[in-house]
Amino acid sequence: MRTYNLQQLPWTLTGWSPFEWRLPRSGDIATGHDAQIPPIRASVPGSVQKALLEASIIPDWNVGLQARECEWMENRHWVFTTHIPSQWLTGKHVRLRALGLDHAGWVIVNGQEVATFSNAFVPHIFDLSEHITACAAAGDDVTLHIVFDCPARWLGQFGYTSQMTSWEPRFNYTWDWTSRMVQIAVWDDLLLEVVDDYEIISFQCQTQVNSAHAFEKLSGEGLLQIQGEARGSEEAHIEIFLTQLLEEGKEADNALVRQGRYSLREFATGITWSDLNVEYWWPNGSGKQPLYEMKVELRDADGDLQAQTTRRIGFKAVTWQACEGAPQEADPWICVVNGNPIFLQGVNWTPIRTNFADVAVDEYQLRLERYCDMGCNLLRVWGGAYLEKTCFYDLCDELGLLVWQELPLSSSGVENRPPEDPASVQILSTIARSYIERRRHHVSLLLWSGGNEIQEYPGSGRPISTTTSALMATLQQIVATSDPGRRFLPSSPSGPRFDAREDEMGQGLHWDIHGPWTASGDLLQEWTRYWQKDDALLRSEVGAPGASSTGMIMTYAGKEEVMPANWDNALWRRTGWWIEWPRFLEEHDREPYDLDEYVQWSQQRQAEALSIVARACKSRFPRCGGLLIWMGHDAFPCTANTSLFDFHGEPKLAARALREIFHADAPL
Repeated sequence: MRTYNLQQLPWTLTGWSPFEWRLPRSGDIATGHDAQIPPIRASVPGSVQKALLEASIIPDWNVGLQARECEWMENRHWVFTTHIPSQWLTGKHVRLRALGLDHAGWVIVNGQEVATFSNAFVPHIFDLSEHITACAAAGDDVTLHIVFDCPARWLGQFGYTSQMTSWEPRFNYTWDWTSRMVQIAVWDDLLLEVVDDYEIISFQCQTQVNSAHAFEKLSGEGLLQIQGEARGSEEAHIEIFLTQLLEEGKEADNALVRQGRYSLREFATGITWSDLNVEYWWPNGSGKQPLYEMKVELRDADGDLQAQTTRRIGFKAVTWQACEGAPQEADPWICVVNGNPIFLQGVNWTPIRTNFADVAVDEYQLRLERYCDMGCNLLRVWGGAYLEKTCFYDLCDELGLLVWQELPLSSSGVENRPPEDPASVQILSTIARSYIERRRHHVSLLLWSGGNEIQEYPGSGRPISTTTSALMATLQQIVATSDPGRRFLPSSPSGPRFDAREDEMGQGLHWDIHGPWTASGDLLQEWTRYWQKDDALLRSEVGAPGASSTGMIMTYAGKEEVMPANWDNALWRRTGWWIEWPRFLEEHDREPYDLDEYVQWSQQRQAEALSIVARACKSRFPRCGGLLIWMGHDAFPCTANTSLFDFHGEPKLAARALREIFHADAPL
């Protein structure tokens, strides 16, 4: 099997009135005849938005109110075009594997429609074999078009969750931390696979640690379950190698842990390796993160290598214990890793950019390393987005950042119950299986969740559960079958209450809780009193707003005035939830002298508010299992937001304040 990454090919992009590219007079759509936007350079992976910006066709949507000037592009069809060299096409089977298409459209090969696609959350595989045979035989290149249909009209923050059934990221349609910018993109790798008689079709591995033994040492007994499917001759066999990945610069003495040779039938039935002498993987702040490589080789009767694949894995044991003093029926929220209870501390992870197709690995590394340095050990990947990319999980494995991965469902304010119709349940089940198949081998993965802030019915204030939702019961069963041993939550928050009211504290009603997101009242009195009374078992979302730096605000203000920082100012109204102008006036009995004064006051208030929260939650451990700040970083240059890091990944004062608390050796 040979695999070619189509990223290396030159690509063009054309923009059309819907379906005009199908008209006979348009001829070969590769020429862009009749296109409203003639061919421009594009990248794959990449977004339409980035290509148009680089061609100076649209303005930078991050500046001022210019996002409004970009919305016209949602009403066009967009065509990515390239030419595949004929020498790549010699094989019995030729497939196009698209790991991420956002979100629906058609695949055209040499002018002939060969497939349609829909759903940004799952990979798509297109068999091109019968459509390129003649070209391959003649030595001709193949012209490939990926045509994107118009996106949905509305999937944004407000509306009816049960009606949000276009399967693409919702945050792009506006949220309280970004303007509308509906990505249209090949958002992940696009691969051409050429296969003859041998192929590793699938390969999964799951690790366990023998928890019957005490975790007093840094190493112990590991167990590895391996299963896959391969195609080859009757005499073909599989060879499997488990190797420890040592730190850079160290000698690779005894790095090979185990190897074995198996028939294709044994590989399909399943193989178990037990009594492996392995080192434990620990969350950030609790120990090191030793990793191992699983390599599977498919060899023919002569022992010649025909195909191979790898997975990077680690070994940890996770159990959950009840919080001290919690009601008997409450969910357990003390996370025990390798026999040691740890306080979960971290942030809610949202996309780095609205055009996430264009985010490079170094942007992931910058933010994840800063969360690691801050002392975080858990990131919750929020349900209004997507399954994060492989590089995100790889870096979390390396840095010791546990991952709480949500499925792509989120609240809508007006109505927060998920779609339960048979078609939606089937699609979401497919998405769940795909998410699990692609990420379950990562040692950083902690748990799965059905989505963000899903509730039973409008106004109930009660998070959804597997007993009140057939969809969530189905998803729970999928996780139990496909990723046994990992926890599943129907939603975050979970339990009897969505949020925590001060007058209900002490009644055992607050399990996994969201909010508050604004520090109302006097910090030293009302805010402090609230957190001193807190009885929540977990705080998976809590925040306080803080302004971006003066330089950040000025850089992205464009033609807009930067002051006053109130609802009368269109620049601040873009993400107007986080305007605290009235609070400043109340505290100072005057307007701020300038933007610098307002920014300094806002960031200091955010830092103080979140410090009170973090100290209160951490001091209650093990009565409280953890704290996740909403939110980690900005995907849009907000004038103010609840983020700890701004649009460029630079820390606000709150990030520095939390670092001191998170790095405390013991609960405060």
